[in-house]
Amino acid sequence: MRNILIIGAGKSASYLIKYFLDKSHTENLHITVGDINIENAQKLVGDHPNASAIFLDVFNEENRKAAIEKAAIVISMLPARFHIEVAKDCVHYGKNMVTASYISKEMQALDEAVKEKGLVFMNEIGVDPGIDHMSAMEVIDRIRDDNGKMILFESFTGGLVAPESDTNLWNYKFTWNPRNVVLAGQGGAAKFIQEGTYKYIPYNRLFRRTEFLNVEGYGKFEAYANRDSLKYRSVYGLDDILTLYRGTIRRVGYSRAWQMFVILGMTDDSYTIENSAEMSYRDFVNSFLPYSPTDSVELKMRHNLKIDQDDTLWEKLLELDLFNPTKMVGLENATPAQILQKILMDSWTLAPEDKDMIVMYHKFGYEKDGKKHQIESKMVILGEDQTYTAMAKTVGLPVAIAALKILNGEIKTPGVQLPITKEVYTPILKELENYGVIFKEEEVPYFGYDPANM
Repeated sequence: MRNILIIGAGKSASYLIKYFLDKSHTENLHITVGDINIENAQKLVGDHPNASAIFLDVFNEENRKAAIEKAAIVISMLPARFHIEVAKDCVHYGKNMVTASYISKEMQALDEAVKEKGLVFMNEIGVDPGIDHMSAMEVIDRIRDDNGKMILFESFTGGLVAPESDTNLWNYKFTWNPRNVVLAGQGGAAKFIQEGTYKYIPYNRLFRRTEFLNVEGYGKFEAYANRDSLKYRSVYGLDDILTLYRGTIRRVGYSRAWQMFVILGMTDDSYTIENSAEMSYRDFVNSFLPYSPTDSVELKMRHNLKIDQDDTLWEKLLELDLFNPTKMVGLENATPAQILQKILMDSWTLAPEDKDMIVMYHKFGYEKDGKKHQIESKMVILGEDQTYTAMAKTVGLPVAIAALKILNGEIKTPGVQLPITKEVYTPILKELENYGVIFKEEEVPYFGYDPANM
């Protein structure tokens, strides 16, 4: 049997593993799931006759290499920074490799060696990056093939809570890594191009420069800019495009409220707070506010943020129990961002019965025969439960489909790559439709908006 090695049995691996288990008999597959916590792997493979769970410590060279050498193809579901050692072993043993992560400089440096061995190292094949790449390129290539010229491309994705599980004033719960949510937008200004003019949004203004989006059946959303949209010009072959903007989707009102934490400095991850373990939530909030011998923490907070007691922003802060004097931080030498994350996880962690949702929204503006046209393409996926989430589905299924098509020789162009060619995206998007990952397109009047004025 052909052995597929999956390294990492985290939250996004459920659909990935199920896909292979369902096809193991017809495709002659054995699925080996390796994780440093073997119980996680065992839970996902169960007692299936064509699967096995193994202990795999990616930092144990002997352990790692032994598992990779036996594989027909390797899928790394590890955090991005851990892929490189796996990748080097795959080159050494001549194994194809698939990851959902962005291509790092270290991974790209392996391109020549990968091509020399005729291997496929497919990256950025999850949801974002992944499905966004493929669904965008499918439309862009169709426009080009029809002699259209791209003038606008905007792409937005959000990992959200499903409507039936939307039970807090923020209309948000953690469906992915909470730390990434708290640190979103940091590390430099958001960069994009609009009508041929470069635009920049510094972090301190990022959450006040949003755009509204409407998705039929799901209502109104907002989006704030991703850090660097400009790099996608060369990736998508859009070097001459006039407008290119990528953003993250949230429900309306989230960004305005999040800006309060940015203003106070609670999202800062660059320093640690003294005696953080002994602080209460109320102490933490007070540490960012001016001293007053008479005013309460609540009053100082409202004055500092210039919000009224009957403002919905204030209600959102109260809902988080920020001013509780008995709830303790309990984290040694924690940064403000780490403490904020802990506080938010009290309120925003998905309950066992909660479901998540993925929303993706593309806009394509193009010229043809002297006229401007616009296409809008939207996708919404709802999770089933806490194991088979929308996030796991949209990350894991593209990874699985790509890996099997590489194993079967249907995707064979060698090199370190992402899924932007017809050879890759056409069959994967087609198969994803069988699992409900479907984009709805419509022609709309061309309207070039300006994010800078939002």
